[in-house]
Amino acid sequence: MLTIKKTCLYSATVAVATLTAAASAWAETSRPALQYDDVFLLEFASDPAPRPQSADIVFVRNWMDRQTDRRRSRLWQMQEDGSQLQPLTPLEQNASQPVWSPDGSRLAYNADGQLHMYWADSGRSGQLSQLPSSPSNVSWSPDGEWLAFIMFTPEQRSAPVSLPGKPPGATWAEAPIYIDSRQYRADGAGYLPAGYRHIYLMAADGGTPIQLTSGAYHHSGPLSWAPDGSALYFSANRREDEHKQPLNSEIYRLDIESRAITQLTDRYGPDNNPRLSPNGEWIAFTGVDDRKLAHQNHGLYVMRRDGSGVRSLTADLDQHISGFEWAPNGNGLFINYDDRGAGKIAYQPLQGERRVLTDDLGGLAYSRPYSGGQFAVLDNQRVVYTQASTQRPAELAVVTMNGTGSQLTHLNRDLLRKRAPGKVEEIWYSSSVDNRDIHGWIIYPPNFDASKKYPLILEIHGGPHTAYGPYFAMELQLMAAQGYVVLYTNPRGSTSYGEDFANLIHHNYPSHDYDDLMDGVDAVIAKGFINEDELFITGGSGGGVLTTWSIGHTDRFRAAAAINPVINWYSFVLNADMYNYFSQYWFPDLPWENPEHYLKHSPISYVGNVNTPTLLFTGEADHRTPISETEQYYQALQLRGVDTAMVRVPGASHALHTRPSNHMAKPAYVIYWFEKYRNKD
Repeated sequence: MLTIKKTCLYSATVAVATLTAAASAWAETSRPALQYDDVFLLEFASDPAPRPQSADIVFVRNWMDRQTDRRRSRLWQMQEDGSQLQPLTPLEQNASQPVWSPDGSRLAYNADGQLHMYWADSGRSGQLSQLPSSPSNVSWSPDGEWLAFIMFTPEQRSAPVSLPGKPPGATWAEAPIYIDSRQYRADGAGYLPAGYRHIYLMAADGGTPIQLTSGAYHHSGPLSWAPDGSALYFSANRREDEHKQPLNSEIYRLDIESRAITQLTDRYGPDNNPRLSPNGEWIAFTGVDDRKLAHQNHGLYVMRRDGSGVRSLTADLDQHISGFEWAPNGNGLFINYDDRGAGKIAYQPLQGERRVLTDDLGGLAYSRPYSGGQFAVLDNQRVVYTQASTQRPAELAVVTMNGTGSQLTHLNRDLLRKRAPGKVEEIWYSSSVDNRDIHGWIIYPPNFDASKKYPLILEIHGGPHTAYGPYFAMELQLMAAQGYVVLYTNPRGSTSYGEDFANLIHHNYPSHDYDDLMDGVDAVIAKGFINEDELFITGGSGGGVLTTWSIGHTDRFRAAAAINPVINWYSFVLNADMYNYFSQYWFPDLPWENPEHYLKHSPISYVGNVNTPTLLFTGEADHRTPISETEQYYQALQLRGVDTAMVRVPGASHALHTRPSNHMAKPAYVIYWFEKYRNKD
């Protein structure tokens, strides 16, 4: 089990010898370094689903299909000790979201956008539905007779204009598309059809789905049943002006017979994820009083079933609650949150002291070392979860209340037998701005020799309100495999170090987070194995912002690679898919009300200082940081005569690594660009 402890503070000159000695002591390996097409060998476990009244665990085994260049998923089953591992669904199905019936006799799951059912006694499975859209948040009724789920429901709208004069059989241009909805496009989905997410009910033995909600509102899961099956609890933002209050959701009760909806919470801020306790007396949910900060930690609350008696269980915890699940006895909940980059699972009693069980939850974000993981409760004493490592993507593991546990799956042992990922070392150093402790990690090239000099890549996380941690990161590992030392850090603005630390850049981004990054580079240089003439910088999204910001403020890097960056905050807010959120929470005013603020923090304002050769890499279907941002910077650098290149990825959204070949292409282009400017003499 991984334990992260801060035992001392590393600055540019303190404790260099200790880490250097540790790095040089690593034994050379006979296994070759990772290769670009090894992305197709990656596998990871997700969505653990223990079977009630049984020792079986079903989970999703994710893998990469080389022929179709897609990530695929399949349900597998094993015993609680990891034995009897076997596939549950056919290879050709793309299966996910497994949910057991209350008695453990049947398993509902999503396969290729339809509901399927697996019968445990017979071992047979089959398609249960013919739905127009893919269902999500599937939930069984307590008696096992019904399935509730959320599904997008199209809204038919006719064009307001009908053009006359078209002769029979004539071929005209496609009709213009009329858009008047506020949220009309989303990254990864493109331009959205008209409609809303509604709650449906369907018999567990198949049949016609029944729509339970209506109106111009999006409804969200999870869906939690009343003990007698008479009602469902859900969250939604059912306000007419929801675009002006994008986070202001509430918890509701839906009476299934009458379709009456009762609002249970009422505060300014998000209230989400309702889950009833096993005895039906309490509803647990997450939420926060909205103060319009760029980052706000969501706490865990409980209230009675009628909405009364609301109280916080985590008021003393300065971290964001990412997930939770009731213990079967109803006396407490298992929760997960990030703390200093590490994913923790803890037991939170309704009364009493919180107990941390493990701090190695994660491993799902296999491209870069982002936090985030999943877990499921086996019983009152044990949890099965996605276990993180710096050397491989997520495997399943089990942990008990006393913190002991074991790894259950070994999905990546073929990759690890074939290749040698670079070793990862934790580092702490002081910020030159205010002496704050800044956290980071170093990836060493395979067969690292501390007596030699290596080029350094600074890789910057996005967000900016996210966190890197001690996790496997294929993109960074591929850079290290080419002979580079790679540094990644959590500068101010990062999450998991308390809400105040994250909001040091509130209405002030980028700013001193740049200094924290440069201090990290200095700290690694002080170790003595970095060639100071071969420093490179890269990052994606928010990391692309800080990459272009950095080269506008220093010439210390020989080359830069900015991945899907924001260059101009004014144009970004008016082009991004989440424009109603960004304009309210990231900036003090609308762009035309305070253009000076937007430009002050925009990398485009400092492009006149840039001398660093710069590569730009963005998906053409990116609606989060649109490619128009990349084009602005490319053309500005061309006007200045700075060596630059632009890589456009056809069909790719903001999540560039979704297609394995793009996952390969991104680090390959970054290394190509850096090699071009290395001082190889």
